[in-house]
Amino acid sequence: MNTIPSVNLNDFISNNSEKKQEFVNAIGKAYEEIGFVALKGHFLDDALVANLYKEVKNFFNLPLDIKKKYEIPGIGGQRGYVSFGKESAKGKKEADLKEFWHFGQYVENNEKLQAEYPNNVIVEELPEFNKVGKEAYKMLEKTAKYVLRALALHLGLDETYFDSYIFNGNSILRPIHYPPITQEPNDAVRAAAHGDINLITLLMGAQGKGLQVQNHKGEWIDAIAEPDELMINVGDMLSRHTNNKLKSTIHRVVNPPKELWGTSRYSIPFFMHPISDMKLHVLENCVDKNNPKAFDDITAGEFLNERLVELGLIKK
Repeated sequence: MNTIPSVNLNDFISNNSEKKQEFVNAIGKAYEEIGFVALKGHFLDDALVANLYKEVKNFFNLPLDIKKKYEIPGIGGQRGYVSFGKESAKGKKEADLKEFWHFGQYVENNEKLQAEYPNNVIVEELPEFNKVGKEAYKMLEKTAKYVLRALALHLGLDETYFDSYIFNGNSILRPIHYPPITQEPNDAVRAAAHGDINLITLLMGAQGKGLQVQNHKGEWIDAIAEPDELMINVGDMLSRHTNNKLKSTIHRVVNPPKELWGTSRYSIPFFMHPISDMKLHVLENCVDKNNPKAFDDITAGEFLNERLVELGLIKK
């Protein structure tokens, strides 16, 4: 597969059972073959997207000493600001050429999870930043819920199988700024080749070249979304849970041509995580004699902790 398939969520949420099934078939096939789709019909409207980008740019344009006020020690970068060069891909010593922010879950009626998750960090200088971030978080979470419902049907599970695991889940909205490149970056790239940790990732800002996906032949292909599309990919948690039936595809963000080094790039992924005690044990109906169980039993929380250590965001 050399292009990213496009699907429309309106087909799934319509009252037309035929269109709904076509959506399930199309997204299931895409995630088995390449692990990425471009999705139209999501719940983000144009005004919200424009406001979010405006607020994100306002934040990253703040002086570094102000941004660093919001870099919270001891939480592995799970909320607030993470400064340039702090994160590297698994197995890579060069840090990615990016800085980013994390909005986390807005927990409803669950004291245990409220105590487990760090608090969201409020930016005093930008009164709209947190409000717009929360709105976008909620709309992306809603979109992700329906995508996972379609995947549950594809996997032969109850449509709402994932609902209870993602409600109050440990999901993250990550606005990223890739600053202008000011010197030869040696082996560093904006985001080195990696798979995502979580269930699924919904990416805003994949218009234009930069994001590349590795297909099953090992070839890198450009993943470019239309302005009204989100790029959505399978993460390692879902790949593990489905015994690699749904593929967590390696992807990267490459540096632009030298003549464009002076430009910033912004992208905003939403990492859909379940609650930490979800068991990621391989689903029984994803195991057969040709596909024996490939992974040990583990919870989502244990798996996340392992990966944050590998990324250098928390110490052992």
